[in-house]
Amino acid sequence: MSDELLKLRNEIDRIDEEILARLAERARCAQRVGEIKRGVMYYRPEREAQVLRRLAELNPGPLSADAVKTIFREVMSACLGLEQPLRVAYLGPAGTFSESASRKHFGSAPNLLPMAAIDDVFRAVEAGNADYGVVPVENSTEGAVGGTLDLLLANPLKVCGEVRLRIHQQLMSRAEGIGAARRIYSHAQSLAQCHEWLNRNLPHLPRIPVASNAEAARMASEDPESCAIAGEAAAQLYGLNILAPNIEDDPNNTTRFLVIADHDAGPSGKDRTSLVFSAPNRPGAIHSLLEPMARHGVDMTKLQSRPARSGLWEYVFYADINGHRDDPEVAAALRELDERAAFVKIIGSYPVAAI
Repeated sequence: MSDELLKLRNEIDRIDEEILARLAERARCAQRVGEIKRGVMYYRPEREAQVLRRLAELNPGPLSADAVKTIFREVMSACLGLEQPLRVAYLGPAGTFSESASRKHFGSAPNLLPMAAIDDVFRAVEAGNADYGVVPVENSTEGAVGGTLDLLLANPLKVCGEVRLRIHQQLMSRAEGIGAARRIYSHAQSLAQCHEWLNRNLPHLPRIPVASNAEAARMASEDPESCAIAGEAAAQLYGLNILAPNIEDDPNNTTRFLVIADHDAGPSGKDRTSLVFSAPNRPGAIHSLLEPMARHGVDMTKLQSRPARSGLWEYVFYADINGHRDDPEVAAALRELDERAAFVKIIGSYPVAAI
């Protein structure tokens, strides 16, 4: 070993010891925060978003901003676990993209609770059996998740955060090659996201929709003549070989998840507000409702209609706007919307996804 290499390794050891001491110091501060805030909401999504953004801005390199955010996400997760471990419900079983989204947002420290359906995630949080829930709301290829939108309208829970997860679909099996496959299991949305790849490469195989990608991987793990389309986490969980990686038709395929709780978040400086409203049945009603947004300079990033389920041909409109409901211009626009609309519900204000 050269003298230079030995010197560098010794320097790394010294830095590691310094990092460890600083982590212990940070953890003790977090414990003290927990003691002061005893009985008060201890997880503050707006505070965590501010910390991650600040560190990314201060990052001198050579680590990327995303790498810095990921590292400090885990540091904050571990420190928060010292105060009180969070219980996070998600659409299970283990190995789903919803689990990956939960870990991306909350880190590794919380207790993750897999649920059989999106409805069960809402029920677990509302009943107090989970502190937070993570549910899919839209995919860049396949559009909105209607069941989640309906539950956001009917349920008193709020949105306090969002997660954006790049979706990479993997073809997996117990077999060593594609030639042994006789059928493909996956969730219907994943089959749709890989439609063109499957048409080109495996047009003869029947595609069988199942409840989740993780369930597809489990079924494939029990049948060497089957393969599944799922995420890499499912392949690792069930010991499957990845026969073809990243087979999604859209390389930018992304799913957006919402974090639900009995509260939303305070202003972080870079926020989004989600709401749902209905329009009176008269000409120009939608224009009248949207006009205050434009006049107050509020940027609307999404507007989507959905049947209200309260009567034939009646609709509600889901909207996302940039800004926090407490921001002066947003608050003014929302007041005018409330005066003009037949119904308005603020689903929540929350930080824009920081990672």
